[in-house]
Amino acid sequence: MDRDRRITREELKAALYEAYRRFKGNTSGKNADYIPYLANVDKDLFGISICLKDGEVLTVGDCNYRFGIESISKVATALLVLKEYGPETIIDMIGADATGMPFNSILAILLENEHPSTPLVNAGAISAVSMVCPVGNSRGKWETMVQNITELCGSEPQLINELYKSESVSNHNNRAIAWLLKGYDRIYDDPEMSLDLYTRQCSLGVTATQLSTMAATIAFGGYNPVTKRRVFPAALSEKITSMIASVGMYEYTGDWMFRTGIPAKSGVGGGIIGVLPGIFGIAAFAPPIDKAGNSVKAQLAIRYIMEELRLHIFNGERAVMVEHQPAPV
Repeated sequence: MDRDRRITREELKAALYEAYRRFKGNTSGKNADYIPYLANVDKDLFGISICLKDGEVLTVGDCNYRFGIESISKVATALLVLKEYGPETIIDMIGADATGMPFNSILAILLENEHPSTPLVNAGAISAVSMVCPVGNSRGKWETMVQNITELCGSEPQLINELYKSESVSNHNNRAIAWLLKGYDRIYDDPEMSLDLYTRQCSLGVTATQLSTMAATIAFGGYNPVTKRRVFPAALSEKITSMIASVGMYEYTGDWMFRTGIPAKSGVGGGIIGVLPGIFGIAAFAPPIDKAGNSVKAQLAIRYIMEELRLHIFNGERAVMVEHQPAPV
């Protein structure tokens, strides 16, 4: 029995445009006001981008607007240390377990027996940044981190200095996390340096188009379909996608996977990336977020596309992109 679910480019485009039309006027959620810069971003911005295997990028809305990458940067840094140290070392030094708690939870560190849990929450991400080579060299580490994100996105991100300053004066909770990790020997470089680099990476400005390319690079086993270059070993794709699937939407991750069936990672700047292995990478952007820190409109848009095209990864069908739908026999 043929269990392939054939998707044409035209069907995908139609779902993309309809998702934008349906949710453009949604007014739910609010900007992340605990970071002053984010509170002032235009709440009506909205864009959706899908990157395909041949490098074509489908876009609608504000896909060229540069916004703060925030926690989506954790995916890039997790991949970087996975490349530098290998999966087993990362499991030992950081872990890969979901906390079921808010992304900035201090309590989670204590409950996990002094373990950062996963590189995709704040504690694990700060720990991951501390591991980036060359250890002890802030400039060298930063250049490595930016280059890694550039290769994933297919073009260079730009530091939003105003956002960086805004985050630096409001990151008291993250400072507490960094020093708590230091006390448990779970941070592997200078805590203040690691915190600063983490804050800077979250303040990088990216577009929805760049993020869909990052997601596609993961979806296609480390091969960037836009630049036609290999960014990381194919074997790491399943590792990072597993992490995203388990904790990418924070304490709402289980609900998200149940409803949509696509591993996704959010950032409080309003971005969400989704990785559909072998099919496409998707990104959506809209600043108003829910209580967990996930963009409301971006969630609605990605969920609509997944449901409309029946792309849930656990539905038993293998999705296949085709140029046209074959005529019925």
